[in-house]
Amino acid sequence: MKINRNGAMAAVSTIAAVALVSACSGGGGESQSISGEGSTAQQKAMEHFSQVLTDNGDIVLDYTGSGSGDGIKKFIAGDVDFAGSDSALKGEEIAQAKERCSGNDAWHLPLVAGPVAVAYNVEGVDKLNLNPTVLAGIFDSKIKTWNDPAIAALNPGVNLPSTAIVPVHRSDSSGTTDNFQRFLQASAPQAWPYEHSKEFKGQGGSGAAKSTGVGDTVKKTPGAISYVEWGFATENDLGVAGIDFGAGPVQLTNETAGKALDAVKFKTPGSKDLVVDTDALYASKEAGSYPLLLTPYSIVCSAGYADQATSDTIKSAFTEILNKGQDGLSEIGYVALPQAFKTTLQGSIDSLGQASGGQNS
Repeated sequence: MKINRNGAMAAVSTIAAVALVSACSGGGGESQSISGEGSTAQQKAMEHFSQVLTDNGDIVLDYTGSGSGDGIKKFIAGDVDFAGSDSALKGEEIAQAKERCSGNDAWHLPLVAGPVAVAYNVEGVDKLNLNPTVLAGIFDSKIKTWNDPAIAALNPGVNLPSTAIVPVHRSDSSGTTDNFQRFLQASAPQAWPYEHSKEFKGQGGSGAAKSTGVGDTVKKTPGAISYVEWGFATENDLGVAGIDFGAGPVQLTNETAGKALDAVKFKTPGSKDLVVDTDALYASKEAGSYPLLLTPYSIVCSAGYADQATSDTIKSAFTEILNKGQDGLSEIGYVALPQAFKTTLQGSIDSLGQASGGQNS
């Protein structure tokens, strides 16, 4: 898969500025705007969504990819209208978000889904298979060379070099890190003894900030391997490992990721707060399915914005994103949401601006 970069990588703030100038200079009415910050895993998608909104109406989406942790902080502080996060609010964040929302719950709305690629740079190795136990050993610096017997056993007939493995992790607070460690915890609990967190808990390795930094570091470092959103792996022409989740190696494709997405369940069926049951997702061993997926959230106030117009604009923008915005996502490393998923999500979007009930944890 090749990334279509015709405008896809333009900074969202630049798009917002151009759209705002156009709207204010006689383009047909006053523009509305919403702001978001956080997850770099969904940054390419937000750039795409911003373009869709400006092409099909007068809503300006200004999104900054600073990492999930920063995005949640900015949302709680009231500096942005929504947070982008690859993992759900937890602990005191839930209460803080409720206070920010004038006593109403914050909801998690997964507007995009994207697989996490295990991306590598090993000269002469065009195809590589790994499994969760071996991945845990690599990222905990227990498996140190590419010709280690544990890797060789999964790759018969492949000429693996004695090159040192350089595991690269996110150095910033990252929802991708949280989910990758949650995956290792669920699928290889004996090999990964650490509790999942937005901070990387494994031993050793090299850190890089944001998804762009991870992709660039792996590209420049012989022997490197990392976990990164699919679009950043393909953009840097990195190798992408097949993963044996328990029913044989699965290559990452739109079809295998889509099969996993079709099986996604939410933690609280019937709730408007759509927190994905990632424990069930990451423990899946279904043949032909690639469950190492991110379902990044746009975290919004279910009600309680200072200005009702903000809630109305979010509803309009998210509805457009859910429909026209899904087209073209596969070209930039994401997977379009299936219809049943979209129907559930639209129900939550339609309910924004009303007093909310209980919050998922």
